[in-house]
Amino acid sequence: MKALLIGGTGVISTSVAERLLHLNWDVTILTRGKRPLPEKMQGKVQCLIADIHDEAAVQNALKGRYFDVVCDFVLYTPQEAERDIRLFSGKTAQYVFISSASAYHKPVLTLPITEETPLHNPYWTYSDLKAQCEEVFLQAHREGKLPVTIVRPSHTYCERSLPVQIHGGHGPWVIIKRMLAGKSVPVACDGVSLWTATTAEDFAVYFCGLLGNPKALGEAFHITSDESLAWNQIYRIIADCAGGQFIPCSVPADLLAQSTQYDYRGALLGDKANTVIFDNSKVKRVTGIYDHKCMPFAEGAGRSVAYFLEHPEIRKEDPAFEIFCDQLEEMMQEARLKMK
Repeated sequence: MKALLIGGTGVISTSVAERLLHLNWDVTILTRGKRPLPEKMQGKVQCLIADIHDEAAVQNALKGRYFDVVCDFVLYTPQEAERDIRLFSGKTAQYVFISSASAYHKPVLTLPITEETPLHNPYWTYSDLKAQCEEVFLQAHREGKLPVTIVRPSHTYCERSLPVQIHGGHGPWVIIKRMLAGKSVPVACDGVSLWTATTAEDFAVYFCGLLGNPKALGEAFHITSDESLAWNQIYRIIADCAGGQFIPCSVPADLLAQSTQYDYRGALLGDKANTVIFDNSKVKRVTGIYDHKCMPFAEGAGRSVAYFLEHPEIRKEDPAFEIFCDQLEEMMQEARLKMK
């Protein structure tokens, strides 16, 4: 079986590529060639060098090629969806669009969330555009232009990343750093809303079970862990893994969404400030994968924290976000004093 992965060097796509290689697929990656392939993939995948946004260059790279599956991991707008329909119509037996579970209705209507939950997120343009892309692809599927499967990841992470609710422009390291220093970290909604974090490796198991699977055509699936934890629990686990302290600074999500320094409206009101519990029975039923056990967050967080502590090259300092955290702490302390 032949698979083409567009953007195959990200958190999710790297695990998918490695899983496909493990399953003896023939894997090709369409890449601009600006990022080196992960070591595990070097010499094992074929690379097509072209920018997916350069339609003519991609058409030239695809000449004479046919793939059993095409997966685009870097598509975000309806215009890009129309482009892929033109590029891959007649060149694949299955096209997989990676959407987002953040596209589900916010605020959440009912729990657990199923694939039948309506798509409507007025808080986040990213999620709204993903939902629009889904409709473009499903229309193409209905018209016989492209055989489509839609996959909606939620918060997916690997050993080089870590799920946190609020961060600055340089990722999660500052949260670990503040925990090690005994400083507070901001938490929305008192940290009691439930969240689901999934390792990229676990995601890849079910994702690859959909590839080349005729039952997946014309269907949408979310793929997440079945474990839901409160943000306070998530942060306590991270602090314990790092050997630090979790000192929460609880800030109303609406207040954080008003920040002019960071754009938290979509990421919080449209996503991480909501309780999410996912029903994954559909993807298990269609793939027939019932016995896979997803990695518990305590184990995944331990792996990620250890990686950050052992690899200083990925620890990105963020002085601006540290100042922001300190200002939030002062503001919330003043608010508590006024309430006494």
